[in-house]
Amino acid sequence: MKKILILGASVYQVPLIKTAKRMGLYTIVASIPGDYPGFALADKVYHINTVDKEAILEMAVKEEIDGICTTGTDVAVATIGYVCEHRNLPGVSEEAAIRATDKAKMKEAFGKGNVSAARFQKVTSLEEVYQAADEIGLPVVVKRVDSSGSRGISIVKKREDLEKAFYEALDRSYKDYALVEEMLGGLEIGVDGVVQGGKLVFLAPHEKFVYHSHSTTIPAGHGFPYRGSKRVQKEIEIQMQRAVEALGLDNCSVNADVFVDGDKVSIIEMGGRTGATCIPELISMYYGFDFYEKILQNALGIPLDFTQEKQGVPCMAKLLMSPVDGVVTFIDEEGIDRIRSKGVLVALDYPVGHEVEAMINGTTRIGHVVAEAESVEELDEIITQVYRCICVDQMTLEELWKK
Repeated sequence: MKKILILGASVYQVPLIKTAKRMGLYTIVASIPGDYPGFALADKVYHINTVDKEAILEMAVKEEIDGICTTGTDVAVATIGYVCEHRNLPGVSEEAAIRATDKAKMKEAFGKGNVSAARFQKVTSLEEVYQAADEIGLPVVVKRVDSSGSRGISIVKKREDLEKAFYEALDRSYKDYALVEEMLGGLEIGVDGVVQGGKLVFLAPHEKFVYHSHSTTIPAGHGFPYRGSKRVQKEIEIQMQRAVEALGLDNCSVNADVFVDGDKVSIIEMGGRTGATCIPELISMYYGFDFYEKILQNALGIPLDFTQEKQGVPCMAKLLMSPVDGVVTFIDEEGIDRIRSKGVLVALDYPVGHEVEAMINGTTRIGHVVAEAESVEELDEIITQVYRCICVDQMTLEELWKK
């Protein structure tokens, strides 16, 4: 029986863990201790911080693993590269993984690789932040360089807000620097793919939905297919391949945030892993194959076949979120089951009695909905039905969102 090591045990890794078990793989999960649902599903658990590459490598050697992977998070990617190199396993290299998880190094690589991207400056002090904003021109985006899910990212329109944004970017960062970046216009989309032999062998652009807060945008969901013109689709392919080569990514999944402005395509950032926010579920639904299986097969060095197994039907997904901190006091299970009976995938992260957080970033989700839908309005109506079935502190989420 082959052994797969999955880094992370949160809701974003749960489907990967379940798929590994279904494939008959001996599934080892490593994560810091906590109330993470993936622990209960694994064959073996190690309470190790996934950024502790030496400890993860020591455990990987002890367990004689056949592959290592994650999904939905950038935090563990550099560790995956480190283990792959030292154990000669299929997967991203450590050097490429570092470039793909440090946004400053990523942007520098984009510049050398002629990738269309926003102007930026790396900043280590507040003085440098002001200077960068003056040179680039407001509004700017101030970013933490080692995060995902829109954590530590602020859109700054006024000079007096730069200080707060800078220190928020440094908060909880492992680095002592941040980015000040040009704010691009146009439509933001997502693009996922798979790289083998240095070439993109699968590419899946998709619509991107966001929640807007006062200072940033929060990933909310995605939709297939992306309806851009053939010219734009071709430019996406060109810029994605340039970004892959600039970062040196290989034998891994990739996930990118992209701006499309007319015929111009700009890569905002690219990660060496599959995206979160239900992207694997949507790819599976649209293309007809199990994308979680592809992630695991890729980690084990199994040749991949991306033949589309059915005619794609428009499908969309959004995260379920709460507008307030509180406790789940009621779930109408019968109502949820009626929605599921219509072919809608409804996943709830927490049972009755569990605390939930107000929407802050992509990690403060309480579940998700995936459905075949022709429009965002159609999907939002389904989500409203789900919100009617969940109470936080005695009020339905539908009522809370209307307040």
